[in-house]
Amino acid sequence: MIVTPSKVEVVAPVKVAEHKIHQFVQSKREWIVRALAKIAAKSQQHETLAPAVYGHGADIPYQGVSYKLTVRPTKLKKIKIEFSQEFIEFIAHVPDALMIHDHSAEIKEALIRWMKKESKSQVEQLVNRYAEKKQLFPQTIKIKTQKSRWGSCGIHNDIHINWLLIIAPPEVLEYVVVHELCHIKIRNHSAHFWALVAEHLPDYQSRRYWLKKHGSSLMMGL
Repeated sequence: MIVTPSKVEVVAPVKVAEHKIHQFVQSKREWIVRALAKIAAKSQQHETLAPAVYGHGADIPYQGVSYKLTVRPTKLKKIKIEFSQEFIEFIAHVPDALMIHDHSAEIKEALIRWMKKESKSQVEQLVNRYAEKKQLFPQTIKIKTQKSRWGSCGIHNDIHINWLLIIAPPEVLEYVVVHELCHIKIRNHSAHFWALVAEHLPDYQSRRYWLKKHGSSLMMGL
């Protein structure tokens, strides 16, 4: 028996009577209900955090919260993104020439550029906060677009961080930065490594759990 969101498929020998197949399905009814519930829950976990259209009133995910997007015309030649601390919203200043056309894709690209820049700034602040405690100084810090990893530490102590972490709560980005810094000293995931992480972040396990639970949605990006 194969259960999908749209149908329940039963594979049976040709000679089996149809009423026997119906009886079999009825006998498995509770199991089918549980299977459908698991499929639905998994689907929700992989639901994208990004809006369908990047226009006025869209919800933009940032640091674990959704903020409204306000679109305003501007005399500038390219889109400028601003995060307003006063009104707690994102503002996309869109050139007049673009306002008469569909500018969703252009706003999305501008938001990604803004978030990558903001990611670099926040990661550098976190490195400055934690590196000195155990002399965990990276050679370089790079913000990357990665499809399957949140961060990495190269053999020359180059730290790479996935910019999508800027969408997650701040403590999750903090955990990944500390995680990679600790790899400068310990290259594996032994008990000694996790003890070093815990020296910096005693509650790292809850942050790690958040990433495991919501990582699939986060990885889908903007």
